Amino acid sequence: MMTRSFSMTRRTTLAGLSTAAALAALPAFAASGPAREMFRHGVASGDPDATSVVLWTRVSGVESLDVEWELATDPAFGKLIQTGRFATGPERDFTVKVLAEGLRPGGHYYYRFRANGVNSPVGRTRTLPVGKLERLGIALASCSNYAFGYFNAYDAIARDPVIDFVLHTGDYIYEYGAAGWGSETARKLGRVHEPANEIVSLADYRTRHAQYKTDAGAQAMHAAKPLLACWDDHESANNPWVGGAQNHQPETEGDWQDRRNASIQAYFEWMPVREPGPGRTRAQFWRTYVFGDLATLSTLETRHTARALQVDYEPYRKSIASFADAARMEREALGAPGRTMLAPELEADLSAAWQNSKRLNQPWRLIGNPMPIARTRVPDVVSLGVIPDPATQAKPLPAAQDLAWKGKWNLPFYPDTWDGYEWARERLYSQARTAGVNDLVFLTGDSHSFWANRLADAAGQPMGVELGTAGITSPGDFVESGFDPVTAAKLDQAFAEHNPEVVWTDNLHQGYVRLVLTHGQGRASFVAVNTITSPVYSTRVISRWSLRKSADELLMERV
Repeated sequence: MMTRSFSMTRRTTLAGLSTAAALAALPAFAASGPAREMFRHGVASGDPDATSVVLWTRVSGVESLDVEWELATDPAFGKLIQTGRFATGPERDFTVKVLAEGLRPGGHYYYRFRANGVNSPVGRTRTLPVGKLERLGIALASCSNYAFGYFNAYDAIARDPVIDFVLHTGDYIYEYGAAGWGSETARKLGRVHEPANEIVSLADYRTRHAQYKTDAGAQAMHAAKPLLACWDDHESANNPWVGGAQNHQPETEGDWQDRRNASIQAYFEWMPVREPGPGRTRAQFWRTYVFGDLATLSTLETRHTARALQVDYEPYRKSIASFADAARMEREALGAPGRTMLAPELEADLSAAWQNSKRLNQPWRLIGNPMPIARTRVPDVVSLGVIPDPATQAKPLPAAQDLAWKGKWNLPFYPDTWDGYEWARERLYSQARTAGVNDLVFLTGDSHSFWANRLADAAGQPMGVELGTAGITSPGDFVESGFDPVTAAKLDQAFAEHNPEVVWTDNLHQGYVRLVLTHGQGRASFVAVNTITSPVYSTRVISRWSLRKSADELLMERV
């Protein structure tokens, strides 16, 4: 065990790493004294390219002022390479966001800010490499709900020396009020959501982002590693589409466009992401990151620029009386032509990224994917004996009733994922095949579960693999729904045995995925934290997988 102080003491054992190596991975400095008050939300960096990177902080307890910033090649700032000033104030919620440019490709840098004579904590960052690259380490993170516990997995990522960049695929914040999802746990831990209401206004979203960035684990990770981000739904509201959201009620919460715009503005103020280029809007939030001759990572925007309205299962619960009825519903509703997910501009950028990747002869093409893409149908868990028939129970779990109905008719688990957009999924796969690509690596969040999936199109042609991460704190569906751990584990096994694309899954843990790529192979480690209800934690790898290319497809094997 080892001890190191950030804004609170955390003791960890980092899975698979020596104590010396883990200590070397810690952020350079932590806030203390006046810096803790002035820079109470820490520092962050992200959205790099080969010659630039975004540097971020927020100042507290001041009026409008100019904040100084420094960039150096050493943690003592004896070798300054850039300095500047940035004007901030209430119009941007006192956030500071600098695009440091003219940097060296693949360079490692230290940065800090100064306000009213007070220095911020020190952050470390890096630019994207160019040319020959031997290895790349990416941490995959998702679903960090403040109410459910401490962001220990973020802290573990900060300490993980093999991680170069952090990919966060969304649900960085949650919009629920203090009495909403996770409220009972939040009261016990003293992590009740602020503001107390469900967030709707710009002020609300700003306050919620501010609260999340007070977590010690979040501050550690952001100070130690540059962030590559995309969003999912809870950065705005649960299950949004271009015309609204499941968790938005216009009669009491106003116009959806106003709420969406407020959420996007707060996101761009509080996250280390660069502003859109010419001809693009903030809503068109997707990126292409090129890692030398090794990999290209493309992130997706699946909520605000193209998504068609989700299919609701409720109207079909009484009308489906046979497998033919279920198949017709899937064909006419879930699989209806024209049910879009990705904007045309994003599709064009994906094709360009894949063509460039092939030109560079890169072995890896990664997709930062906000929600699961593998075909995941519910097995008949009642007939299999995994759960008792809810019809025989005096007080059945609502989740058991839901699984029993879906499993009876072999329906997709969630219609909000790619399973609810079969036309769009096949369109994406067809686009990839046209570009000569059938070896995609989808890095996925949203589900609060770990996944190792083999992907294929509707004709059964291999399309790559999917690595899904559990939540940083958000609980797995089966556990959160009230199933005991033994039953939850049996449900995992039943899903893996029933679905050809699902090789392995686990909904019992929180954590992150460590992906290390070389030219010859990839190694994926599913890293779980043992607790999120205390800042004293340990980690362990619960599953390891090897990725390698064959002549005509991408192979994934457990090791």
